[in-house]
Amino acid sequence: MLSSRDTLARFVNWQLALFMRFLIGLIPFLLSCSAFGADVVYPTKPVRLVITFPAGGPTDVIVRLIGQRLTEDWAQPMIIDNRGGAGGIVGTEIVARAAPDGYTFLVGTAGGMTINPALQPKLPYDSFRDFAPVGMLVNNPQILVAHPAVAAKNVKELVALAKAKPGQLNFASAGTGTATHLGLELLKLTTGLDAVHVPYKGGAPAVTDLISGQVQLLWVSIPSVLPHVKGGRLRALAVSTAKRSASAPEVPTVAESGYPGFEYSNWNALFAPAKTSPAIVNKVNAAIVKILNEPDVAQKLSSQGADPAPGSAEDLARYMRVDHERWKKVIRAANIRAE
Repeated sequence: MLSSRDTLARFVNWQLALFMRFLIGLIPFLLSCSAFGADVVYPTKPVRLVITFPAGGPTDVIVRLIGQRLTEDWAQPMIIDNRGGAGGIVGTEIVARAAPDGYTFLVGTAGGMTINPALQPKLPYDSFRDFAPVGMLVNNPQILVAHPAVAAKNVKELVALAKAKPGQLNFASAGTGTATHLGLELLKLTTGLDAVHVPYKGGAPAVTDLISGQVQLLWVSIPSVLPHVKGGRLRALAVSTAKRSASAPEVPTVAESGYPGFEYSNWNALFAPAKTSPAIVNKVNAAIVKILNEPDVAQKLSSQGADPAPGSAEDLARYMRVDHERWKKVIRAANIRAE
């Protein structure tokens, strides 16, 4: 039988072992706090920014501008990784599966993060589960343009014309299920506009046929048609965002044109893999907000048809939910199927 002294010694040893186990378990947390605290430099190696489009496009130009500023501020290179394919699914999945260590980020879009989940029942990622929102980068307002032969100078006149000539107006898009197509369906749902959808394989051929008069209407990015609007080859009727765009301040919004509540944007935002440290997310968010608020950056973004949209990670998370619900409603109402 053990003496009371032996029993006490065993109890003390057991307590000491538990305490040591607790300390060992605490070490990773303490190291994490140290590694990503405000007083420790981050990043300490190159950071990868994955873009879901080929090099040279508008998103690529915007991200390279912001990436250059991050490189200057952090003294670490931002590696632009263009991973186009499958409507943004390829690049998005890469980041969803990346290590949540703060060195891989996704430049997400409305198409990849809020439209595809509403349009395609099976995706290899979940926009809301597999990513940590970091912050919005820019809104890319779309502009509603018409061939000059269309006898309408604003959205109200367009709706009246369509009602007077049912089924006679046609509306191009960059393809079924794209933002340009869904923008048309949202406009139809909001205004009662009657127009026939004509899908193209990309925005460029749609613009070409619009200029030649083969089609009559199109939602499209502002830079791709602004020279044609100024040259009189196309007529601008409205922009898609809640506020006028700095790229075309003379063009009214759809809401201003008599249809309050209409709003959509082909936005770009920054996302990290889920479970990325909140300390990293906050530090990256603070860095991009600072950059987006710089006047020269805003001017350069405006020249690309993009409006800076600095905000918190929480702002982005809320906006994603709203945008996703908007497109779910439109897709159901128009009975759109992915191709």
